[in-house]
Amino acid sequence: MLIKKVSNLACPIDGEQLKLQAQQLVCNNGHTFDIARQGYVNLLPVQQKRSKEPGDSKDMVVARTQFLNDGFYTPVVDKLAEIIQQQIKPTEQICLLDAGCGEGYYLDAIAHLLESVKTNNTLAFIGLDISKPAIVAAAKRSKKITWVVGTNRQPPVCAASVDIILCVFGFQSLDGFSYALKPGGKVILVEPGPEHLQELRQVIYADVKNTESPGLPVSEGSGFSLIDNSLLKFKTGEINQQQINNLLLMTPHFYRASKNGKEAASQLQSLNLSIDMVLTVYEKTAYP
Repeated sequence: MLIKKVSNLACPIDGEQLKLQAQQLVCNNGHTFDIARQGYVNLLPVQQKRSKEPGDSKDMVVARTQFLNDGFYTPVVDKLAEIIQQQIKPTEQICLLDAGCGEGYYLDAIAHLLESVKTNNTLAFIGLDISKPAIVAAAKRSKKITWVVGTNRQPPVCAASVDIILCVFGFQSLDGFSYALKPGGKVILVEPGPEHLQELRQVIYADVKNTESPGLPVSEGSGFSLIDNSLLKFKTGEINQQQINNLLLMTPHFYRASKNGKEAASQLQSLNLSIDMVLTVYEKTAYP
């Protein structure tokens, strides 16, 4: 598969298509956005921010980068690449948006796998995240991917210009996804299953509840239908103390756990973790 640069980014102010001029992206109404020297573009206007520095902090990004680079989630990458290939028709040109891409681990790894597949498909990848530190880190992974600071609520892409949206533990926006996707486009959603990280949760919480993943809030008239559902379960093998600390910091559990829970986790020397993920595929069946 051939990877190319995208041409469907849109101005976050007026929705007009952005065109490349030197080191800037410019819309027909004259709004300009500089391409940073690291290679990403910030398309998150102040009015779309809900805090001064939304999204993951630098510390969370560093922790996630270190943990994921150790390869514990490689089976997730393999499974996602398999699902994506199942959704692509031969010779089709595809735009894939990773909504909530974080520091880019999944999208970069998937791009490497798909690039090696011998087909006549052409792929364009967009990594989108509301965290600037995350996108700065992602831009260091690959220059073939378009990395964008922006929000899933209002994806800065042209309407109905995306074929596949990938959302791995990310913020889900039915309206935003519907706006960005072509009719017949797919959302591939990854959520934690009830046993996900249960060994760590048993350490940091006094009462562990195994809850089911809700999925996208699709119903009759939502414009989406569920077309596939699968589970992915495996064990990480032994992870060491530093890796446990990185894992905790990169998850919402870091903010939910009590001081005593975090202290108990910091005393762990090793842990063999259960990975339990629910992967669902939805199809857009109507215009927004």
